[in-house]
Amino acid sequence: MLRLEPRPQPSKLMALASPLLALLITVALGVSLFLLLGKDPLRGLQMFFWEPIRSVSAWSELGLKATPLVLIALGLAVCFRANVWNIGAEGQFIIGALAGGWVAMQADANTGRIIVLWILLAGMLGGMVWAGITALLRARFNANEILVSLMLVYVADLLLSYLVYGPWKDPQGYNFPQSISFLAVTKIPRLFEGSRLNIGSAIAAGSVLAFWVLLFRSYAGFALQVGGLAPAAARYAGFSSSRALWTALLLSGAMAGLAGALEVAGPLGQLTPYVPAGYGFAAIIVAFVGRLHPVGIVFSAVLMSMFYIGGELAQTRLGLPKSITGVFQGLLLFSLLACDSLINYRLRRTVRAAA
Repeated sequence: MLRLEPRPQPSKLMALASPLLALLITVALGVSLFLLLGKDPLRGLQMFFWEPIRSVSAWSELGLKATPLVLIALGLAVCFRANVWNIGAEGQFIIGALAGGWVAMQADANTGRIIVLWILLAGMLGGMVWAGITALLRARFNANEILVSLMLVYVADLLLSYLVYGPWKDPQGYNFPQSISFLAVTKIPRLFEGSRLNIGSAIAAGSVLAFWVLLFRSYAGFALQVGGLAPAAARYAGFSSSRALWTALLLSGAMAGLAGALEVAGPLGQLTPYVPAGYGFAAIIVAFVGRLHPVGIVFSAVLMSMFYIGGELAQTRLGLPKSITGVFQGLLLFSLLACDSLINYRLRRTVRAAA
């Protein structure tokens, strides 16, 4: 028989190997799923793990998908390290898209390219305001930030629907629920001609370095983590747990809002009910698979982007349902949670004594 027994101390090897083991388990479960659905498992794995990286243009699309995941996951990593459970990044992403989209809709023939900066700043401000509601309710009334932030996602989604079906609907849009198409001057500049990859990827790369410095090389990052993990020790050391709460949530909201503004002023080019793409929820998995470390988040965001692109390809080429992307994301998360138990526990084979 096999049983779990506590380790004398956490295993550093398993802490590194757990995400890789979880990925292997996810692949194995994915093969079983394809067989149950009557699909060729090799063809299915090709859609998820080879097609997204087979060409330069494929890498471009992969980077476009990974950018919002990296940005949102970086903010969530700060929250989770500070013991603040922000589950509502999807709502902050939507509000950031709305704020950035509103600025984009104000452009006219005389507008200069500087408006791109205002779009991004508006997105960050919108995300911060939405996250600030959670911070206020937690700080003032000790409300559970998990429930508050999650419920605000649905409020943001309803607000988006109200605007694109109502005041912001394009009068020339043949009654489709969408805003006007943004002018070219408001579009996020692309990095390369012939590629959809834009400066959002460069912003994400710079953010990875900035967050690494914040978390591991700054006094502010140390105070932030202590203030969230040990409020009593933080007060003794002169750190503020309330400041840690506000800083973590506002920073996380700003990153989610920035991702939303980059999305609507980049690939989408207008506001529609389909702005929510699940990036805010997927970024939770990205943050944990990346071990709440900025560099790890980059690799896990690329993996999650492969799931997004692979799911789209599986729909069109294999006839699989849209939910296949969420299935793979869920398999990866639960596999990781199971494998993480081996960090503090180890398997022991025992022999049952004879009666």
